[in-house]
Amino acid sequence: MRALLNGLYRLSGALAAACLAIIAILVVTQVGGRLVDGTLKLFGLEPFGLLVPSLAEIAGFLLVGASFLALAQTLRMGDHIRVSMLLQHVPARIAQVLEVWSLAVATFLAGYFVWHVGWMVYDSYLYNEVSFGIIPIPLFIPQSVMTFGIGVFAVALLDDLLVAIQGRQPSYNLAERNDALEGVE
Repeated sequence: MRALLNGLYRLSGALAAACLAIIAILVVTQVGGRLVDGTLKLFGLEPFGLLVPSLAEIAGFLLVGASFLALAQTLRMGDHIRVSMLLQHVPARIAQVLEVWSLAVATFLAGYFVWHVGWMVYDSYLYNEVSFGIIPIPLFIPQSVMTFGIGVFAVALLDDLLVAIQGRQPSYNLAERNDALEGVE
């Protein structure tokens, strides 16, 4: 089960990276097209009119996808911003109770978000909602990516909650310790 969950978190992180890479490719393509057209105009030739239609919308959808898909992997690597000052100044048992409590609240909120975003995806699919750009993109597609990302994040939170309830260290604490041992900031 551990290997399956870790694979899910890595897949989600890889998909986030792919979204960012696609944004970069699309933007470079758009800029390259403008440079080619500008150069052709400079020499008095007819420009090709190279452009990526709906680039702003597509890049926005991909950025949202990357943001949500990266949540679980970022949590597991200990790279989320956490305010742990209180945990450092209370006894270990109280710190563990606070850790479990915060993970329980976060898991609940993430699950609540998954539920409602899932219904939003269903509504968008049911009513055939599309984006307003040159290319009408069905909204359920980027919304589904967002739902998948927050769903994987909810699973990662539940995973760490169950670990913390058993009295062990959540993944982000272990990752922070490993970073401290390796001298990585």
